[in-house]
Amino acid sequence: MITRYTREDMGNIWSEQNKFESMKTVEVSVAKVQASLGIIPKKSAVLIEKKAKFNISEIEEIEKVTKHDVIAFVTNMASYVGPEGRYIHYGLTSSDVIDTALSVRISQAGKIINKSLSELEKSLIQQIKKHKDTLCAGRTHGMHAEPTTFGLKLCGFLVELQRNQKRFQQSLKACEIVKLSGAVGTYSALSPQVEKKVGTLLKLTPETIATQVIPRDRHADLLNSLALIGGGLERLSVELRHLQRTEVSEVVEGFSKGQKGSSAMPHKKNPISAENLTGVARLLRSYAAAGLENIALWHERDISHSSVERVIFPDAFILVDYALARISRVIKNLQVNKEQMLKNIELSGGQLFSSHVLLELVKSGLSREEAYKLVQANSHSLKEGETLKNKLMSDKEVSRRLSVKNLNDIFSGKSHLKSINKLVTKTLGAKRGK
Repeated sequence: MITRYTREDMGNIWSEQNKFESMKTVEVSVAKVQASLGIIPKKSAVLIEKKAKFNISEIEEIEKVTKHDVIAFVTNMASYVGPEGRYIHYGLTSSDVIDTALSVRISQAGKIINKSLSELEKSLIQQIKKHKDTLCAGRTHGMHAEPTTFGLKLCGFLVELQRNQKRFQQSLKACEIVKLSGAVGTYSALSPQVEKKVGTLLKLTPETIATQVIPRDRHADLLNSLALIGGGLERLSVELRHLQRTEVSEVVEGFSKGQKGSSAMPHKKNPISAENLTGVARLLRSYAAAGLENIALWHERDISHSSVERVIFPDAFILVDYALARISRVIKNLQVNKEQMLKNIELSGGQLFSSHVLLELVKSGLSREEAYKLVQANSHSLKEGETLKNKLMSDKEVSRRLSVKNLNDIFSGKSHLKSINKLVTKTLGAKRGK
């Protein structure tokens, strides 16, 4: 069974081979615990651990007759053990093994996701430090609002990622569950002591109350946390897509040697990674919805969830890991055009500083309504080539209340950078535990 984890292992974790390996681990662990408690002979547990193995092709042949995958698996594994193989699956129901083995695989996959989340976190922090003072236009409704910095812009995505890390870890923990309570969750064949000891071996927590299966609200929560990771990556991707538009041109995804953007237009550098990840997020939301549908099962159990989970768990984990790796590369290799950011700020003629002019006019004695009308009138009457600062300097009412120094200070952006630097420092300091 997989014990060391790299990105290449994610697909292996969700392979048929590892599914049966995980089931075997559960069966062997149960036998060891049963032997220690005197439920089955110790020599049987020793032989089960030593000889138990399986062959997927053989399992498939047996299943053609049994029409039951777990029976086929147990039959195949017992055939390698010999007479003592009769104690494999002793006192268990199929879902005891299936659900506990799923918990094992979820735990394995979770370690890789946590590693990938940390890699993206590092990439964002590097760019934040590099661009904490890189001024750019802050936008609301797609329109110039107030100045910000590219570093602070990325801070918002960093703290969202950290929230998603926390949510994922909590939901992952809630799915690391052992369930060996039998056909309807009553422990009629095995005591809770067996479940607890097996859980210790597998580093899983016993289910509080189960039916025949682990309640699927746990899994729905996990799938929602993966969808939220996807949603955060989509929000970041959409921002990068907007900033790469020709009319904006503030960033460019890394473009490798020999890469082509279009079969017809040689000049193209398209935001393909950001677009791909937007699509990935849509899939993850659909898997989360399917997970929610799986919560309500008939009575103590049906198998309507089973066929769904065979698709959504491998796909969701593999897609999230892929998406995290891809966006990490994009952020790490992102080309940031500082000069274009400054040019874009100038496009609106300094209107990004209008809110601070408003505040200074209020401080000078005007009512908020009077000050708002005054700044708005000057902003809306700007002609091509004019700047708001010069327009205000030539306005008698403004000149009477604000000095040239007042206006120069406002339009320098120093007050914005001061507060932005505090926010960036706070964000990075929080990551260091301050």
